[in-house]
Amino acid sequence: MKLMGNKRLLILMLGLICFIVLMGLTFGRRGYGTWPEKFLKDTVSWAQGVLYRPTGAVVGFFEDMSRLTTIYEENKVLRQTLSKYARDTSRLNDLEQTNKRLQDALGFTERQKQMNNYQFRTAEVIQFDLANNLITVNLGEKDGIRTNMAVMSVAGLVGRVVAVSPFHSDVQLLTGIDDKAAGESKAISVTVKENDQSYGYIESYDKEKQLLVMSKIDPRDPIKPGDTVITSGRGLVFPQGLEVGKVVEKHEGDFGITYVATIQPFAAFNHLREVFIIEVPELK
Repeated sequence: MKLMGNKRLLILMLGLICFIVLMGLTFGRRGYGTWPEKFLKDTVSWAQGVLYRPTGAVVGFFEDMSRLTTIYEENKVLRQTLSKYARDTSRLNDLEQTNKRLQDALGFTERQKQMNNYQFRTAEVIQFDLANNLITVNLGEKDGIRTNMAVMSVAGLVGRVVAVSPFHSDVQLLTGIDDKAAGESKAISVTVKENDQSYGYIESYDKEKQLLVMSKIDPRDPIKPGDTVITSGRGLVFPQGLEVGKVVEKHEGDFGITYVATIQPFAAFNHLREVFIIEVPELK
């Protein structure tokens, strides 16, 4: 046991001496001049390289996952922000369009008040039935609306009220005028703004050309293309002075006795949002 203890002490002393000698040989020098130094350096570097590659890959994987999580959260926030921005932009555009329509409507009613003594009830279009040339508005009997009241938009004449319930009314559009529909469609007595001699009736609508047809025009009538057609007030439904459209052309009728004119309506019947139901105080 004493001999074994002495051997261990001897081995420890030799190792310490070798270590001190190795330090002495390498101290103060740059580079690796001896082959043991080179071997030791290469061995250590190789071992570090072997250990570093998988360790670096694992560390890089977790770093990439962390970055992906951060990017995902950032993208989620950006998508929510973009969605909110798009929603707010759409709402702003709707408000701007509504504000413009209401300003146009206000200007329209002010101009009409200066021209005549009519009262205009603003109504919102809540339903379209273009197959039957009808629209439904949100005013009815409770609001003083009656059948055969004239209806127009900011642009021009739209039609007339044909049915009324307590809170809603149906309006027949000008596109539904038909001289062959007895008792269901009323002709419109019209003249032109440019002179007080023209006179005729709008009795039908040409669906192919999308034009109103004005008939019973005297051959000597001075009406011409470009004239503005307005209601004459001679009928029992439409009051005087409501703009209908512009004359496109004038030609002879079927028998050559009277003339016919085609009229481009001012109102856009497919894009109605608000309309005005006209009340004539004198006719109450």
